Amino acid sequence: MSFLSSLRPGGRHGLSTRETRDAIGLAVAAVSRVAQSDLIDRVGLRRQAEQAVYSATRNGFRVVTAAGRTFARTGARRPGARPARAASRGVFDLTPTEDERMLLEVVRELADEVLRPAASAADEACAAPQEVLAAAQELGLPGLGVPEELGGIMEERSAMAGTLVAEALAHGDMGLAVAAMAPGAVATAIGLWGTEAQQQTYLPAFTGSDVPAAALAIAEPSVLFDPFEPATTALRDGDGFVLDGVKSAVVRGAEAELFVVAARLDGAPALFLVESGTPGLEVEGDPSMGLRAAGLSRLHLTGVRLEPDALLGDAEGTAYAQCVRLSRLAWCALAVGTGQAVLDHVKDYVNERQAFGEPISHRQSVAFMVADIAIELQAMRLVTWKAASRAARGEDFAREVALARQLCADKGMRIGLDGVQLLGGHGFVKEHPVERWYRDLRAVGLMEGAVLV
Repeated sequence: MSFLSSLRPGGRHGLSTRETRDAIGLAVAAVSRVAQSDLIDRVGLRRQAEQAVYSATRNGFRVVTAAGRTFARTGARRPGARPARAASRGVFDLTPTEDERMLLEVVRELADEVLRPAASAADEACAAPQEVLAAAQELGLPGLGVPEELGGIMEERSAMAGTLVAEALAHGDMGLAVAAMAPGAVATAIGLWGTEAQQQTYLPAFTGSDVPAAALAIAEPSVLFDPFEPATTALRDGDGFVLDGVKSAVVRGAEAELFVVAARLDGAPALFLVESGTPGLEVEGDPSMGLRAAGLSRLHLTGVRLEPDALLGDAEGTAYAQCVRLSRLAWCALAVGTGQAVLDHVKDYVNERQAFGEPISHRQSVAFMVADIAIELQAMRLVTWKAASRAARGEDFAREVALARQLCADKGMRIGLDGVQLLGGHGFVKEHPVERWYRDLRAVGLMEGAVLV
């Protein structure tokens, strides 16, 4: 079943698999209605964000976490399921499938018509407008990685589709893309590694009409942080666990109702499900240089006591390693999308900007710089797509994602820098979005976790 079933009036499960392709147009029509409504006015630059701004200082402020949602089992209890592996076509072909192309068409409209106009105000407010998040939810993006059997929107493993979606959303704005993708990252993790009981308890909330904020918390505020050596600890206490530590760069942490937290258990990194109402949990504002629209926070865990069923995946680190790699893959896709936005913007600028009676693009130094951006961007895209295609087929993609991350972190930051340089003085001011894209691209080599595909 395609994700488009979520857009049929009357319920998420209105379409059968046979009807999916005929209903692809429903999604395009739905986004067209969004673009033609007054939503753009409500999330655009004509209205200042009315949300509380996180503290502008490094220390920020601490708040008690949002009241924990009781993830009750609702409706019929479905047996647990894992996403099916994508079939191999036997050739080196990274062309998106028909369903993926239709999905991209809709998400690109969302990025261009909703995310891009809201980006500047969201960056200043350090928070994503609820209207933007609601528009992403209406398309069913939080359920992209949830198996169809559990109410999700994909028939098979969606790493490739998720990569394409991340790239398309980041073309609108990386910070808002991260904010919109964060709940889906948690749902995907539960779909991939959750037990049947965990899937029955939590996944219905991510496939319904009221999707909760949720966050993947891996990074920590330490120099040269190694995600495979987290300082956060999980000690066995009777049948359960006790978590202590600090996590950083937690997306929408102040409003999140469920966290997937990385901690060291018996000498190996592991993942734990932590509801926001758990005693000992505090959130502190943690605004950063880039990704400000994602509402980044720090998560303080002090003697957080968990039940034995809070462990997500295995305790040997296998699921955790997969989680880190899928997260890095998502950040590569975000870098590609933002890099494409830079290229599109500077290409028009250098052709229109006049100096000495002619466009500055006639200067070789300018033309070569733009060409280099295009070349590096295409290399980033191809290596990222190759890693995603292997992940979707269930093949080992550790080498491919390592190469993609190294290339995207290095060249992505360079693309942002060159974009600012090509605009000259205009690249330094907020009148043009390139300075924001540069700040966001610097996060690619630093962020761990937060999103995954």
